Amino acid sequence: MTNLTDLQTKEERVELLSKIIKPFGERIRQLPDGAFPYENFKDLQKIGYPSLTVSKEDGGAGISLDELLTYQQVIAQADGSTALSIGWHMGIMKHLGESRSWDKNIYTKVIKDVIENGALLNNAATEPATGSPTRGGKPETTAVKKGDGWVITGRKTFTTLSPILTYFVVSASIDGTDDVGNFLVKHDREGVNVEETWDSIAMRGSGSHDLVLKEVHLGKENLVEITSNQKRKPAGWLLHIPACYLGIAQAAQKDAVAFATSYSPNSIKGTISELPNVKQKLGDLELILLESQYFLHAVAEKWDNSNEETRNTMGPELGAVKLSVTNKAVQGVDLAMRVVGAQSLKLKNNFERYYRDVRAGLHNPPMDDMTIMQLADKSIREL
Repeated sequence: MTNLTDLQTKEERVELLSKIIKPFGERIRQLPDGAFPYENFKDLQKIGYPSLTVSKEDGGAGISLDELLTYQQVIAQADGSTALSIGWHMGIMKHLGESRSWDKNIYTKVIKDVIENGALLNNAATEPATGSPTRGGKPETTAVKKGDGWVITGRKTFTTLSPILTYFVVSASIDGTDDVGNFLVKHDREGVNVEETWDSIAMRGSGSHDLVLKEVHLGKENLVEITSNQKRKPAGWLLHIPACYLGIAQAAQKDAVAFATSYSPNSIKGTISELPNVKQKLGDLELILLESQYFLHAVAEKWDNSNEETRNTMGPELGAVKLSVTNKAVQGVDLAMRVVGAQSLKLKNNFERYYRDVRAGLHNPPMDDMTIMQLADKSIREL
């Protein structure tokens, strides 16, 4: 099978990716509610998708952020939960290649696994008591020094991709200090268990279960980062989140237009797409999706073309994109369903999945209230 890294242009990659993702949505519908869509991720692994954001010098394709967001939208149009899930891995891989924040030896081992085996990685940072890590809570998961290594114990929630992850990057408070560290934990380590707790109505196929760590023994090299002394920097890769929700809204738009241009009740001539009230909704939908598309990709291009100094000032812009695009995606799915009417509520219809999944964007980081405060501070500073 053709590997995406062997293709030279974005257009070629979009064409191959579009073929691969066609069965994703149908698989989700056929699976028992909440079951993990293993085949979707295996298909992405077969074409080398997990290595696209690995830097060229490390053997990957080294794609830009803007290009990544295009692919994430394509996947999300087939299934939002698959797109959001793989997006975390893709973004983290891109960030690690740019920041070079890990020890070279352990980073090289992980990258080799990603390129050769399609290994997947995600952060495990959220906990029941602390909520979102962006709020600043200190992990209750602990890392205790033992000999030359560490013993990790704790529970993480919202561990997206957990059924199929090869590596977890676990945040833990380092015993006897005020430090918080990130520890690389392989899935097959003794004491590592995934407890199937995911019961959300949205993103049912994301496998965001609890990660339970019970006296997991790690080597000293598994402490890959001390994060407590680091100022949180703007993270362009997190734009994979709004890209996913924009993709869901674009899928809803396609289905709504297809319905409107084919549905012809006997009370009218032609199809409902010719009715002024339907055209109004379709026009409003096109407008908000165009606004979102341009905003998302303009800021992504700015990130791609900026140096570190400029990137460090882009926090408010990145947050604004997430807030605007995700809220417009919710509005867009609602408009699409209004076009289709009561039939959009049928369980056999794609709209019930779009409706549930798109709302998850309101609860992904950064949160709207934090973004608004950042934007207010920005306007005050620039007066």
